[in-house]
Amino acid sequence: MKKFLKLCNHSKVKMVIILTFLFFVYTTICAISYANDISTDIADSVFRLHVVANSDSDIDQNLKYIVRDHLLEYMNTLCANCTSKEEAIAIANEHIENFKEIALNTIKDEGFNYSVTVNIGNFEFPTKHYGDISLPAGYYDALKVEIGEAKGKNWWCVMFPPLCFVDASSGIVPEESKEDLQNSLTDEEFSIVSDNEENPTFKLKFKILEILNDTGLITAKK
Repeated sequence: MKKFLKLCNHSKVKMVIILTFLFFVYTTICAISYANDISTDIADSVFRLHVVANSDSDIDQNLKYIVRDHLLEYMNTLCANCTSKEEAIAIANEHIENFKEIALNTIKDEGFNYSVTVNIGNFEFPTKHYGDISLPAGYYDALKVEIGEAKGKNWWCVMFPPLCFVDASSGIVPEESKEDLQNSLTDEEFSIVSDNEENPTFKLKFKILEILNDTGLITAKK
């Protein structure tokens, strides 16, 4: 220990330690800045749907999926020709009462009398996989539908581009939807969120996004 302390007191060794520490700080700051920019750009490119069940009971969870299907069907007719996230959000805002009415009518048809709250805002999401597309945790613009007491498990998807319509059996996002997403992102950003089994570099970058999000160093919040 004494030898180590004596070594640390050596001017050249001390300089190496200081430079190493400064390099570590610089690298960390660069990584946080990069991850924050990437995460925010990804969040700015999608509009999500967030449905919260009344409870975790099987009946309430099943009801959540039925409500979801009706809302997606309606949204798909509204935004069939949307070319941007902003356009999708504007249309959803114009028809927000219709979304609420559809949810309420669906709940009533299924024999329940739960209330429904519908909001469009910026909400926190965990990491989510849509077939061969993965979105990092962060804050995203979304249409949030809360059923009853809204104490049950959540269901998430992407309304624009329409990644909600993933073939569950194959786990593959339609090419048209991926093209819409790719057009909204840089090549690097799209490579990070798409399945890159053959490119560990982009998988590592996605992992860095997740680690920094989990530690609260980045939030992708507007």
